[in-house]
Amino acid sequence: MKVESFVQILGSDFYTGVPDSQLKALCNYLMNTYGIDPKHHVIGANEGNCAALAAGYHLATGKVPVVYMQNSGEGNIINPAASLLNDKVYGIPVIFVVGWRGEPGIHDEPQHIYQGEVTVKLLEDMDIRTFVVGKDTTEEELADTMKQFREVLEAGKDVAFVIRKGALSYDEKVVYKNDHTMSREEIIRHIVEVSGEDPIVSTTGKASRELFELRTAAGKSHKYDFLTVGSMGHSSSIALGIASQKPDMKIWCIDGDGAVLMHMGSMAVMGANHPENLVHVVINNGAHETVGGMPTVAADMNIPAVAEACGYPYAVSVDNFDDLDRELKAAKKRNALSLIEVKCAIGAREDLGRPTTTAMENKVNFMEYLKTR
Repeated sequence: MKVESFVQILGSDFYTGVPDSQLKALCNYLMNTYGIDPKHHVIGANEGNCAALAAGYHLATGKVPVVYMQNSGEGNIINPAASLLNDKVYGIPVIFVVGWRGEPGIHDEPQHIYQGEVTVKLLEDMDIRTFVVGKDTTEEELADTMKQFREVLEAGKDVAFVIRKGALSYDEKVVYKNDHTMSREEIIRHIVEVSGEDPIVSTTGKASRELFELRTAAGKSHKYDFLTVGSMGHSSSIALGIASQKPDMKIWCIDGDGAVLMHMGSMAVMGANHPENLVHVVINNGAHETVGGMPTVAADMNIPAVAEACGYPYAVSVDNFDDLDRELKAAKKRNALSLIEVKCAIGAREDLGRPTTTAMENKVNFMEYLKTR
């Protein structure tokens, strides 16, 4: 189905969400049509943030908003869906559009398998009426369903369209880019060279894939790295938990700007505990690149200033490899929590692979390595 038809049938003029590769057609359509416009289209920090934005839109206009997300974001909407939107509380109608990663019977990455199994059940358990949209869904079927959903929405309840892979299409292209020159993979290579045999916790998406391939290309073990293939936004908290229990080891966290935004409260917890043995590297390309390249608000943020306000003793931003190498080496020697923001270009190798070990193998090997140090 053409995304233009999908949007017309939904009939909303306000969209907010967190980008998803399964919803790339919708995301690109919204960027081409609205860009980032607080009256019509806002990319949120996390899906719960988007649900609350949608609630505010409804309170101000009386109209029905749309919240889009990958199904991994359902966990982030449970609280606002149950205690804010629900008809037993404020009865705020919202249309959710959910990309279905890990659909049963469709091959996907390990972090999506269980989430895929419970995607529809979670929505139904939250009393959200659900309709699955696939490649064969016709405009007539969608329109008929939307007509039924209008009655549900008018009763102050929420509805969801769960989008299968390839269900939506969009012919226009959108190119996402910035003015920075350093590639993320090369940045990670420099981190690996300085960190040596120190443990690394890497964030969701292409950063972990690049770290895995860099180790493979160098003939080095993957035991040094915990690849956070799911649970976006929580890598720094995982690193904090490790650093707190292994005070004699230098722990590195390779993070991304979208991940930092998703659960920024973790920076306050990090600063309050200020582990002397942790280096927090935030690679900032101002984009949700792994799922298509749509922008984050981090491109215009002063992340080091945020870190300092949260209690990080040292925070700096770099945009070239000379400064990066100097800051990495200084952080390795420094006995204080350090944040290094690295300004990064958008883009990755087209032949970038995925980890060839399972998530469980990664965990076991990493834990065995921590025991030896």
